[in-house]
Formats: sequence, structure tokens, C-alpha cells
Amino acid sequence: MSKGDLDLEKAQIMFKLARKNNWGHKYDRLEHFKRFQNLDNAIKDLVEVGWVLVYKKTDFIGISLNSQNKRDIIGFIEGKMPHIKGMVL
Repeated sequence: MSKGDLDLEKAQIMFKLARKNNWGHKYDRLEHFKRFQNLDNAIKDLVEVGWVLVYKKTDFIGISLNSQNKRDIIGFIEGKMPHIKGMVL
């Protein structure tokens, strides 16, 4: 998979989290994102940058967007998916 494709997948993952208002301590289960082919690599990269937070629970793993980087995250999503500009809050 090329870097551009992986970046698009990262934007799609973060858009799904933002659309469900999963910022900070409000997280969603990682299993709800299984349709993404390179989920593990994308999450790993996003955690390294500090844009995604991982919550390890006993029964599941949860992920959410880091609200401290909200402006950067929204800019990245809108840059990779210009057709949704203004839809991320």
C-alpha cells in the first residue's frame, strides 16, 4: 500500500471517530473499524503522532481522537478528504 493510500485510510478512520464525536475520553471499540485493511499500521502511526489515544480494557481496545491536537487532525482529514470540508467539528 502506498503512503497516499495509508494517509487516506488514516483520514477515514479519524473522520469516523470525529463524526461519532469520539474525542478525549469518549472512545469507540477498535473492532468497529475492522473494514480498514491496514488498521494496525494506521493506528500505530496515529498513536506515534499523538492524534489517537488507545484505551486497553479487559474485553476490548478503545480508540479516540486526542482533543489537544484537534486543529491538526481536522486539517489532515480535510486535506485528504476535501469533499467533507466543514463537516468535522
